[in-house]
Amino acid sequence: MQQFSTSPRELTASLWRHRELIISLVQRDVIGRYRGSALGIVWSLVHPMFMLAVYTFVFSVVFQARWDSGNDSKAEFALVLFAGLIVFNLFAECINRAPSLITSNVNYVKRVVFPLEILPWVVLGSALFHALMSIVVWLLFYAILFGLPKLSILLLPAVVLPLILLTMGLTWFFAALGVYMRDISQVTTIITTVLMFLSPIFYPVSALPKNFQPVLLLNPLAPALEQFRGILMWGEIPSLDLWGLYLAATSAVAYLGFIWFQKTRRGFADVL
Repeated sequence: MQQFSTSPRELTASLWRHRELIISLVQRDVIGRYRGSALGIVWSLVHPMFMLAVYTFVFSVVFQARWDSGNDSKAEFALVLFAGLIVFNLFAECINRAPSLITSNVNYVKRVVFPLEILPWVVLGSALFHALMSIVVWLLFYAILFGLPKLSILLLPAVVLPLILLTMGLTWFFAALGVYMRDISQVTTIITTVLMFLSPIFYPVSALPKNFQPVLLLNPLAPALEQFRGILMWGEIPSLDLWGLYLAATSAVAYLGFIWFQKTRRGFADVL
């Protein structure tokens, strides 16, 4: 039976070795999603803006939610909320697609030479494209309302890196598990829904009672949400110690997910 490398070097080497194929598959995935629709790729902007309007109305008008800045501006609250949703949607899109990633690409499984480990990178690339479109919308509205964004925005790639590693690790894990347990797609849907409301997206961490705040910070999305929003909205530079710890933890998650995928992929063809 064919052996697949689980070395840390292979994790990055595979990405670099198949970069052109990944880019091609990402382009096909993005274009294919909107093929035949009247608005086409414009939907990648319309959908997040519509959901932003709904969430902003529900939480800022109905529930009278406010942020710690002391500003009661609904426009500011909308931007704070939108920033959190960008991070969450990037994560949720990959995790929710992961369980069917292999089962919906059976033709690739039966090709011995096809590098199955790149499929999660393709899903991530598509999610990053939509996140980038949302960031463009965010920056446009911020510029209209408050002027030029803070220079701290240049640190966004560094803040997003741990989130990418976390997402990739879990995507590899659920993609492999979905081959053997078809019900796992229902589990990931529940997980992402629960995480959406248990993450500091619609409310600040300080809104919770002090004894619950440390528990919320155990949420793996919390550091990414806090740092991403702090950089965009208030020009806050993330704590280097916290960022380093988060990077180390998510790197471990990515590597463990990759090991799981490489170890279990040998049985994909038999199951499918």
